[in-house]
Amino acid sequence: MKKLLFIVNPKAGKSGIKSDMLDILVTFSEAGYEVTTYPTSGPEDAEAKVIADGANYDLIVCAGGDGTLENTVCGYMQMGEKKVPIGYIPVGTTNDFARSVGLSRKPAEAAVQIVRGEKKTLDVGKLDDKYFVYIAAFGLFTDVSYNTNQNLKKYMGHAAYVVEAVKNITDFHPYKIKAQLDGALVTGEYIYVMITNSFSVAGFKIRGAKHVILDDGKFDCLLVKMPHTVEELRQVLTAFLTNDIDDSNPMFYSCKASKIVIECDEEIPWTIDGEFGGNKRVATIENVKQAFDIYLNPGHKDEIDEIAATQAISEDIFDEEEILDNMEKS
Repeated sequence: MKKLLFIVNPKAGKSGIKSDMLDILVTFSEAGYEVTTYPTSGPEDAEAKVIADGANYDLIVCAGGDGTLENTVCGYMQMGEKKVPIGYIPVGTTNDFARSVGLSRKPAEAAVQIVRGEKKTLDVGKLDDKYFVYIAAFGLFTDVSYNTNQNLKKYMGHAAYVVEAVKNITDFHPYKIKAQLDGALVTGEYIYVMITNSFSVAGFKIRGAKHVILDDGKFDCLLVKMPHTVEELRQVLTAFLTNDIDDSNPMFYSCKASKIVIECDEEIPWTIDGEFGGNKRVATIENVKQAFDIYLNPGHKDEIDEIAATQAISEDIFDEEEILDNMEKS
């Protein structure tokens, strides 16, 4: 009989996974797996368990948020020669990776997708010595999905994240950086930098899906300049509200790159896959091409939430004179 290691984060999400556990275990059992269930009790438990025992199984399934998946993949990357495919049951609050690859956010359905799924090989990122699945970032939008009011998100959708971010934009301390992206040199003051391999970030689509390929060995990189005028601020807000971000906007720099080195005179707090990634003056981010195998829904399509927003929305929400006064005071 095949052996399955089932890693569960019991604290992930609002309602967790308890009510679905029986259905999930039956699904795995009927697919011919002998299941060993391992509940995590700490932030790096999944990584340690996979490193220690992962090679003894035929499939490793983790259930939790993006952080649980990241921790499992970190263990996977340190397993040694034998690599065991991964399955993912998303039960977190944001689930960016699940959105990108079309995984059901209903745990019992996600389990069925795993046992009936097709194996795909995807890239992994590495920030210095720490692996990540879909994003390394710093700056203004880094923790937006976790701080945004739930009622505001329900009412406004994608725009709610921009509203949350702009509350502090005039007080935000930009980072003066030097960035090398596969040979291209970018310098200046930036409020947000995102190195990603995902269609969804902070629960919404930040860039057009046509740009993103999950197994090409390249990251999609986005750098957002610090706005110093109301017009520059409007350009940033409108682009995020309408999901219209490209190189024609002078406030953004975007490109594809497999290796990125970012330097700053002060320490920058990084976030990887929604978790703290360390304070760094120099950070090296590399793409490990086609590094891990994961079971996805057969014939899966990229599931991206398209939320309409207009210039009028931003003008109604934000008072230009108030913003300008705040900027002049800061």
